[in-house]
Amino acid sequence: MNYILFDDATKDVLKPMTYTRPVCEIRLGIMTIREKWEKALNVTTSTLTDDYLSKKYPMVMSEAMLLINSSVCPRPAMIEMIKNMQPGQTLIGGNGEVVIAMYKTKEGFLSEEEESSERLEYKGELVKLNSLADIFLLNDEELRYDYEVLTKGRKSMPISQTNMVIGKENIFLEEGAKVECAIINASKGPVYIGKGAEIMENAVIRGPFALLEHAVVKLSAKIYGATTIGPYCKVGGELENVVMFGYSNKAHDGFFGNSVIGEWCNIGADSNASNLKNTYEDVRLWSIDKNTFVSTGTIFCGTIMADYSKCGINTMFNTGTVVGVNCNIFGSGYQRNFIHSFSWGGNTGGVRVYDIEKAIEVAEIVQKRRNIDMSDEDKAILRHIYRESTRNKRLG
Repeated sequence: MNYILFDDATKDVLKPMTYTRPVCEIRLGIMTIREKWEKALNVTTSTLTDDYLSKKYPMVMSEAMLLINSSVCPRPAMIEMIKNMQPGQTLIGGNGEVVIAMYKTKEGFLSEEEESSERLEYKGELVKLNSLADIFLLNDEELRYDYEVLTKGRKSMPISQTNMVIGKENIFLEEGAKVECAIINASKGPVYIGKGAEIMENAVIRGPFALLEHAVVKLSAKIYGATTIGPYCKVGGELENVVMFGYSNKAHDGFFGNSVIGEWCNIGADSNASNLKNTYEDVRLWSIDKNTFVSTGTIFCGTIMADYSKCGINTMFNTGTVVGVNCNIFGSGYQRNFIHSFSWGGNTGGVRVYDIEKAIEVAEIVQKRRNIDMSDEDKAILRHIYRESTRNKRLG
């Protein structure tokens, strides 16, 4: 069977995080949604997404294809139903409101004439991303779930006796992980340390928590659950319920809570993100899809920062701030609640458009520091986002 993860209308809701990736590449818990499905099905998947992303994330066609909604996380009962689906069947969940999976033949897929002959109803647990805030709101549940999936039947590498540990049975270290002279409390949730990752001395961590491969928690960091630090990230200061996708740095003092940080981002020293309004009202986030502010349904919401964006030292983010792709933010005072993609500047000196070729040049330098050559596909994606952003002319 050929399994394809397809983007539905949720992709627009999840902008700016999905400007640079299909929904299935979002990290939620320990794994990305794609990794969850590939682990559950023991297969390699392909992707049906926007045209400008399809060169980097291509779709593989075949005579028989099982299309799976990329904003839905797998569960055992769901997997069993999907494995037993037949041509023309559609799996529906969420009281009939969510298409989870569709079995398509190549002929029917291309002509769009193949109609579903049968609708199967999934009545089990449905975990689906429906908003930007869901990325951190669902992280606790998904981190615990992924921990069980990844560690089942396996034995952790030993943890050094230099550490102060509570709930040792809930801590799992992959090969090459380094943890010395840290305080780890896994009594309220599991702690997963990936291959080659490091927790430095005097760091204090409370689960649930995941540190992915070759990521680093720096000296004296304070991290509360449910927090996920993606591969090759560096973090310091204080974090609570933060999801960092990968290759990003918040390496110095400063607080971020209930936030999402994409790939290739950098947070300047002593920068802070408010996650609670003085009025204790529900936080509203800017919706690029609806072109207005939308309630998150929670009083705790910090900063959503898309790929390649950076901020200077002592930057202050308001409660519920959305930062677009490839922004360079600096200046005193609180920043605006919505910062449009390819913005350069801040409150004090104004904001102008970040030149696309300069932005790509900087991105290349940043990736080169990690021994990665920026791909032509990534450059083309950034140029597409730049054209769309400047055409809209909605600078924040």
